[in-house]
This record gives sequence, structure tokens and C-alpha cells, in this order.
Amino acid sequence: MSATPRSTPHSQRDLQKARTRRALLDAGLALLEEQSLSSIGLREITRAVGIAPAAFYRHFRDVSDLGVALVEESLGSLHAVIQAGLTERTEDGERIDHLVDAIARYVHEHPEHIRFVCRERHGGVAAVRVAIGAQLDRFAEEVAEALAHDEVSRGWSGEDLRMLGEIYVDHMVMTASAFLEAAQGEGPPEDVVSRTARRQLRLISLGRRHWTSDPANP
Repeated sequence: MSATPRSTPHSQRDLQKARTRRALLDAGLALLEEQSLSSIGLREITRAVGIAPAAFYRHFRDVSDLGVALVEESLGSLHAVIQAGLTERTEDGERIDHLVDAIARYVHEHPEHIRFVCRERHGGVAAVRVAIGAQLDRFAEEVAEALAHDEVSRGWSGEDLRMLGEIYVDHMVMTASAFLEAAQGEGPPEDVVSRTARRQLRLISLGRRHWTSDPANP
């Protein structure tokens, strides 16, 4: 029976570095519960983790760099879920149910991530705004690519498919924000948010079936 290999000093250092980076991300996200990223100081984050301020720079260039990492974490995991819902389901009703349920579930599991994205999408840290915009652009491209394979999309221009993708993404962000407000006891309750989101997506779907791309009349 072979012996279990021992961890090398190098692997132990890597593990500790990963843990510290994770702790910094978690601390930043916790502080963002009550304030915006632009108002958070580096020392505030490192104090919460229990490390010296200088150690922060082993993981991030500055607080905005940490914010960009949080954007990638907050939205990145949604890509596969959303894309699977669009490509593995071809019936509009099933797609709509999947999208709304997936968004509701994500908000329940990661409310702090959704709160961060909704707040910072138009916030004061330019690098984070750009990162959020890039993630949402990627979402729109993926949605447009998935919907392009539908029979109803036959003859659509690339510009119109991209527009449709952006409409879906804007709706997803709006729905996530509404679910978050419902969870906080603000605005309509969750069942109303869910019903409204489904009706709005059905309206988009209906309009899509009657849309004709016309390059002469953009």
C-alpha cells in the first residue's frame, strides 16, 4: 500500500494564499452589504481578515481589482445555468420557467452577490462598472447565439439577434433585483415577482414571433 504523499512547503504556501484571497473576497462582500465599493478602504478589508495591509497586494492590485474579481465570481457561475436553459430546452414555456426559477434560486443562494452587482452596475468605481458591463455583454452574446438556432429566428440579422439577447439580459437583471427586494421585504412578494417575470418573458416571446428583420428600416 503506497503512502499518502506529503504536502510540500510550496503547495502549503499556495493553499494558504488561496485561503487568504478567499477571505479577502468574503470580507469585501460582507462590507458591501452596507456600503458601496468606493467607500470601502483597503485597511478596512484587511482588518476584517486579520492581515497586514501590505499583504493585500499579494492578491489584488487595489480595492477596485478585488471588486472586479467579485464581479467575475458573482456573474460567472450564472453563465452555464442560463445557457443550459436556453440550449437544452426548445419550448418557450419551459425556457421561461427555467430562467425565472434559476434566477430566483441564485438570488436565494447568493443575495450578497446580486446586491453587489445591482449596486455597482452604475456605481462610482469605473473598473467594476466596466467589468459588469463586459459580463452582461457576454451574457447577451451567449443568449443571442442560443436563440439564433430557433426556427423563429430564421432570417434575423445579427444585429437583431444581439438586440434580443440584450433584452433578455436586461430582463434577467431586473428580475434578480426584484427577487432581492422581495427577499428583503421590499416591493411585491416573490410569487408576484415570479408571475410578472414569466408574463413579461411571454410577451417578449410573442413579439419575437412577429418580428421581421429589415435592414432598410433599422
